[in-house]
Amino acid sequence: MMNKIPESAYEDIAGQDFSTARQREFVSRIQHFFDPGREELLSLQEVRRIIRPKGETYRGMQAVAVSLIAGSEGRYHDFNKAFLPKHEYLRTRWVSIDKAHYQDVSLPPIRLYEIGGVYFVRDGNHRVSVARMQGVLNIDAEVTSLNSEIKLDPGMTRGELVKAVIAYEKDLFYDETYFGLVTDCYDLNFSMIGQYDIVYNHILVHKYYINQGISQEIPLGRAIKSWYDNLYLPINELIQSERILDRFPGKTNSDLYVWIIRYWDSLKREMGQQVPIEQAVKKYADIFGKRPFERFKKWLKRSIGKDQG
Repeated sequence: MMNKIPESAYEDIAGQDFSTARQREFVSRIQHFFDPGREELLSLQEVRRIIRPKGETYRGMQAVAVSLIAGSEGRYHDFNKAFLPKHEYLRTRWVSIDKAHYQDVSLPPIRLYEIGGVYFVRDGNHRVSVARMQGVLNIDAEVTSLNSEIKLDPGMTRGELVKAVIAYEKDLFYDETYFGLVTDCYDLNFSMIGQYDIVYNHILVHKYYINQGISQEIPLGRAIKSWYDNLYLPINELIQSERILDRFPGKTNSDLYVWIIRYWDSLKREMGQQVPIEQAVKKYADIFGKRPFERFKKWLKRSIGKDQG
């Protein structure tokens, strides 16, 4: 007759597992010191804000690959990308679940949201963490899908997610408007989401004004070409000739076009008169842009502050 393993033995084994998981999390943090976003767990709330899913569908009980769980609804600060625990205060709950694993105790299924082919934990973060630590391949889960046409990858960082959404928006804009064929331009690029909708609205407003006094509705393609030739290109050429993009690191000409148009409109309303676009472009750059030397001073001041801290 086999001797029953004492409860304290399970406690010790699970406690050691947690310590090992914490050590692995520390090593991972060091490895990603220069790219911390690479090990951050995605926040479901932020992903929903970025992707804007169109409704949800209940999928019921499923066996889900643990490797496809990429984020959390509420505990994304407590675990890293591999669901290793980041804080000591997680020990008690984590150890109790690890003990249940060793003792073959059945636990309730976790609850997940699915979006774009990857999963986010609604309930059961510690169970996912233990499963990853123990090399479990699949886990029982109650799944609700958030409807989205954008495909995600479980290894995506927040920055890569934003880029994927921007690429999707660009493809949609070009497909629906034939923008590239009309203008022979494929470099209308943005660094933020939602900007192609803004450009589309600009085109519609431009179409409205050039259609004044014309009895027949002009086609969208003609309005796009007119907007591009008479508004976007001149502003873009000013941005390049004045080297204004140098003052906005990480941004694109198209980003600046949208901001300058908004600023130009506010200037005209504020001054109650027409303002030359050249003046608006330069004024915007002077007020909101940073010259390279100014950026260096800001970086130096921040670095000195860190050293003194």
